[in-house]
Amino acid sequence: MKFTEMKYERIDYAKVRAELKALTEEMRDAASFEEAFKVHEKYAEMFHDVYSMNQICMIRHDIDTTDEFYDKEQEYNDEYVPTIREAQVGYTRALYESPFKEQFMEKIGPVAYKNMELELEYFVPEMVPLMQEENALVTRYEKLVATAKIEWEGEILNLPLMTKHTTSPDRETRKKAFAKTTGFFMENRDQFDEIYDKLVKNRTAQAKLLGFDSYTKLGYARMQRNDYGPDEVKAFREEVKKKIVPLATKAHEARRQRIGVDHLYYYDTISFPNGNPEPIGTPEEILESGRKMYEELSPETGEFFNFMLENERFDVLGRKTKRNGGYMTSIPNDDNTPFVFANFNKTAGDVDVITHECGHAFQGYITRKDCDEYRNITMETAEIHSMSMEFFTEPWMDKFFGDRADDYRVYHLEDALTFIPYGCMVDEFQHIVYANPDMTPEERRMKWVELEKEYRPHMDYGDNECYLTGGLWQRQSHIYAMPFYYIDYCLAQTVALEYKAWMDKDYKAAWNSYIELCKQGARDFYSNSLPKVGIKVPFEAGCLDETVEVIGKKMGV
Repeated sequence: MKFTEMKYERIDYAKVRAELKALTEEMRDAASFEEAFKVHEKYAEMFHDVYSMNQICMIRHDIDTTDEFYDKEQEYNDEYVPTIREAQVGYTRALYESPFKEQFMEKIGPVAYKNMELELEYFVPEMVPLMQEENALVTRYEKLVATAKIEWEGEILNLPLMTKHTTSPDRETRKKAFAKTTGFFMENRDQFDEIYDKLVKNRTAQAKLLGFDSYTKLGYARMQRNDYGPDEVKAFREEVKKKIVPLATKAHEARRQRIGVDHLYYYDTISFPNGNPEPIGTPEEILESGRKMYEELSPETGEFFNFMLENERFDVLGRKTKRNGGYMTSIPNDDNTPFVFANFNKTAGDVDVITHECGHAFQGYITRKDCDEYRNITMETAEIHSMSMEFFTEPWMDKFFGDRADDYRVYHLEDALTFIPYGCMVDEFQHIVYANPDMTPEERRMKWVELEKEYRPHMDYGDNECYLTGGLWQRQSHIYAMPFYYIDYCLAQTVALEYKAWMDKDYKAAWNSYIELCKQGARDFYSNSLPKVGIKVPFEAGCLDETVEVIGKKMGV
């Protein structure tokens, strides 16, 4: 079904709570596994209705944040989704305690049962009002960013549409564009500080209702970190400081020499003297190039991309009232098929949508017939699918960049490598903030400045007041909306670079491993899934050594 044809209906959450309670009793009263499994199928069907309406509402709200109808519907869902949480947890408890646990585990796997443990351990009904407030604060942040109005040479642009100017080949244009965008954050600093301060205190209060000293443990549970914790993540960050930061510093120096400047400043965002490679053609032509690429890559990817085009599963054109950023989601009631949201802005990021977000969407498409529990992958795994697809599609970059395809490949590899320290910095910042929830906004910003010196020692912010005083992180929506998510990108980028090194030696073998990883879904835990397809787990000692050596040689640094 085409997305525009999908009907939206407001969910009656009181009715959902009643249905959940009835299903809970049915699960407890089931006399056989067959009977219990039919109850679980009814639960899945009901939940699909709720989630589908939530996703349709979210997408249409994000497409136009000024649409009054969907703005009100989003506020309604933000308020009432938490009210069914207690009933959901009640059903989960009945399923978890079912006498038919062994048969259920054969059907939905051990990972699902570990996730149930996390769900049962990390919720009490008293959290609901705080969860409602948390949702409202996140929506307030997203709306504030989405409604940025920046005057640029007679036009009014939003943040995504300013990217073309912050990456202009002209140095003065870049500096001026950054002054405009960071000016927006300075003008609204008090609002950004207030929203984040309330979020930190809100999440800490939720954690204290569970008896925890800080939000970190609850945050990990919400990210379904089911086979590793903060100690493993900290060890990974330390490895990045030792092995990736020095390599990234060399990459920045190579870029400085390439673009011909005496000193790199924060606004030197280009990789070549003539600017970063830009995709050729209209948005429609970029999508058509994507279709040809995926048809040539494999039968599975060709089928997937044609489905996406034929069923209007892309909304990628940048518009002034559209939410910032991009994502892939799915609509359960339409056979779990994917939808990709993005903001094309005539930069290389447009092609990243066709590769990165479609990596997510492809994995979702080929596993759409699996049960919900097998499709419920954790994000460090999901980001492998997207970030690795960026590299697997590199042989087709001529379709998008013409004679600058090789420039794009250099730019992309450098960007992938230098992102990892930044992502780890975001993660360490959040660990510090939630361990010290009473920090003032100024103390948080100064802590960010300190971390920059560890993770990005090359960075010079010149006279930019916003960045000099530690304000850059307020542009990172994940910090506000999805605590502790960002390290997943770093773990996944590490695996994607391992795939890059592998595919350069044996593309077919690497692709077969990737397809198998996509199909695995959540059948096993993260630390078990990677070795099954011949990939190292990023937490393992020395995991980065070979990748750093191979990628360093490839980059010539």
